[in-house]
Amino acid sequence: MKKFLTLAVTGVLAFGLVGCGGSEAPADSSNTENTDGTESESGEVTLKIGASPTPHAEILAAAKDTLAAEGITLDIIEFNDYVQPNLALESGDLDANFFQHQPYLDLFNQEHDTDLVSIAAVHFEPMSIYAGVVTDLADIPEGTKVGIPNDGTNGGRALLLLEANGLIKLDPEAGFAATKLNIIENPKNLEIIDMEAAQLPLSLSDLGFAVINTNYALQNGLNSSDALASETADSLAGETYANVVAVRAGDESRPELVKLAEVLESAEVAAYVNDTFNGEIIPVH
Repeated sequence: MKKFLTLAVTGVLAFGLVGCGGSEAPADSSNTENTDGTESESGEVTLKIGASPTPHAEILAAAKDTLAAEGITLDIIEFNDYVQPNLALESGDLDANFFQHQPYLDLFNQEHDTDLVSIAAVHFEPMSIYAGVVTDLADIPEGTKVGIPNDGTNGGRALLLLEANGLIKLDPEAGFAATKLNIIENPKNLEIIDMEAAQLPLSLSDLGFAVINTNYALQNGLNSSDALASETADSLAGETYANVVAVRAGDESRPELVKLAEVLESAEVAAYVNDTFNGEIIPVH
């Protein structure tokens, strides 16, 4: 039986595809050639934006025509991890990226001494528990192996979802910074295994079950309607974990990035998300 997260939460992302060059100062976007996107003589601008393939790159592709009408061409560069898109943005290889939620961005800035900021909140991706060899959370063998993401924010979020479904109990002071060390009750002696988020769907046959981010679930043919438990859109997770568009600090007022944010937060993009993903991901505007 599917259970839903009702816990109020207060507060995503893993093998790299590209390397990054050295950091350089952002150039004035009014130049005809610059590292912040290329502007042609006609005034058209090309934005390089990094994104996870699903659903982020798909959402960006749906916004291409609207942005093109504003003289903005999107060059969408896909990544299958949660580290390289931020490093590429910080170095100037990208103008923006779209793959992460705000808590992950905050933690990344802290751990990597980067200065990236969000300019738009687009959608919420409920995290879910998917079955491996265990198909019922009410009948879990002793010592079952449970996979969770190994990044700081999503690992804690996964543990809270396990707690919300009565599988473990955490130190209440840990919050979303919780790790396995914060488990104070584990009646089934679950073996919690930290793994790269992208590997979790591929490892279900070796696990009892796993807590998986929606983008990786979708990429691997998993549907939240088949999940053993999920976060709900009306929980605080829906507000805390909205996926954002990130840029370098200081670039927030660049006209082409302002327009990108407006389009991605528009009713048209929200309708595309609803029609395409059937509730698997949820627009926040």
